[in-house]
Formats: sequence, structure tokens, C-alpha cells
Amino acid sequence: MSALRIVFMGSPEFALPTLRELAAHYNVVGVVTQPDRPAGRGQKLTPPPVKVLAQSLGLPVIQPEKLRQPEAMAQLQAWQPDLIVVAAFGQILRQNVLDLPTFGCLNVHASLLPRWRGAAPIQAALLHGDKETGVTIMKMDAGVDTGPILSQRREPIREDDNAATLSQRLAELGAQLLIETLPEYLAGHITPQPQDESLATYAPLLKKEDGRLDWHLPAEALVRKVRAFTPWPGAFIEFRGLPLKVLRAHVEVTESLHPGQRGMLNGFPAVGTASGILVLDEVQPAGKRPMSGSDFLRGARDWESGET
Repeated sequence: MSALRIVFMGSPEFALPTLRELAAHYNVVGVVTQPDRPAGRGQKLTPPPVKVLAQSLGLPVIQPEKLRQPEAMAQLQAWQPDLIVVAAFGQILRQNVLDLPTFGCLNVHASLLPRWRGAAPIQAALLHGDKETGVTIMKMDAGVDTGPILSQRREPIREDDNAATLSQRLAELGAQLLIETLPEYLAGHITPQPQDESLATYAPLLKKEDGRLDWHLPAEALVRKVRAFTPWPGAFIEFRGLPLKVLRAHVEVTESLHPGQRGMLNGFPAVGTASGILVLDEVQPAGKRPMSGSDFLRGARDWESGET
């Protein structure tokens, strides 16, 4: 299998362990990732993490805006892949790409398919209070995460997990599972199993506005949202006309504040919800560093004078 030619497609941090393991065990002939994008307060053009790793490994990289661009397809054909491996790439693969490699295209997906197909499976699992999630190695078809399953591995969701910590574990787990699965798959010893469509759920792409906290929801649901949306798109409220990110929060079971009313509990900022109080343990005011809720209150004497 040393002569096997693999093309890797991926973009964010989640994809790094998979690329690293593939490059250590197989012949990766090329990498496809998203174009450089403006990022940070200065909106400086920033390469995706996969590009940085690929270059450090000495692998050729292309960054097409769309895979359907003729020059992108020409490069894929020139690489003559026997297998394409995808991990959080961010683009749909059309049939002409799916048909290109002899062994097809495999996807490392961060959920136990068919649960949480789509762009944000880690956030969806946290948001809906799932007790466990996992990774799936899937043979891709023309649908969105609808292809047959080669292997899966489960992972419990911890009470203190947010999207960042859970993503890190699943990224490593997915890379390990892929490397374990590939020899059996390439030898023809694995029969891909169709997904049960009756169990399918969908995790859509998230937008910045999705992070706004709605005080007509119970505090428990808002804590799940804070965990699911940290670090991105970020859970937030408005204070003094500016967004205030909520990085960590917990529930106090009391009805002393009505929904949206700001208050203080044990020296920390708190807000009433439909059921219980949301206590803001860690926040990040606009343009400032993350800080504890108690430190935030020292510079926000007017916190208790209004609603959010």
C-alpha cells in the first residue's frame, strides 16, 4: 500500500490530526483546502490551518474557491488519486470528484451518523444535550453525509465540554479510527453499511446571529448554547449597545429575576430566563480579553440597572 496515492481535503483545526496521521502512514500526493480568508480584528489574510500543516510537511496544496473550477479538477486528475480522504473540508464534492479515485472518497465525520449530518455536528450534539457522540468513517456519495458507514467510535460528552474541547478529542479519535479502518477497507474486508434514514437528523451551518441568547428559553438550554457555541460563533448578549460574549455560565434554580432582567448572584452577573437564572461565570466584552464575571462587574456598575 506504500504506492497508494492519497489526496486529502480539509480546512480547520479539526482536520489536522487526520492529515498528520495520513502523511505518517501513506503517500499523500496533494492537499486541497479553502482559500486564505480575512481573520481577526485587523482582518489580515490568514491561511487555513490545513494549509500551514501541509506546507510544513512539504505537501503540494491547492486552494480553489470551488472544486468545480476547471483548474482545480485538472490538478486533481494530475495527482491521479487512488483514494480521497475528507475531514471538515467545507465544500460539497460533485459526482465527477467522487468517481475519480479507485477506492472512492472517505469522510471523517464528527458524529455517530445518521445523527447530526451536516456542517455543525459537534455544536448540535452539545446544543441538544446529547450524552455521547463520536466519529464516523463514511464512504461519500452525492448527498450530505448520507453515504454508507465503514466504522464508528463512540465518545462520551463531559459536563464541562464546549465545542472546542469536544472537537479536539473527536479530531484525534477520527484520525485514529481512519488509520485503523483503512487497511481493512483497502483490502476489501469491509462492507459499507447503509445509514438508517429513519434516524437521520441535520446540523445546519451556523451564523453569527445564532449565538444571541434568548431569555424566553430556560437557563439549562442557554447553558447548552454557551457550551455549543464556544468558541464559534460565540454566545452573546447586548450590554451598553455592544455584544458581550458569554464564555462560561451555569444555572441557579430560582425565579427571583424575570426573563431578561439583569441582577447579581454571589458577586457574579446574572440574568433571568424562562426557568431559572443564568449566571455568567466568564465573559468577554467587545474589544477586550476574556475575564471572570466578577471582574467584569467591577467595571460595569450599571449592570443591575436594566434589562438585556
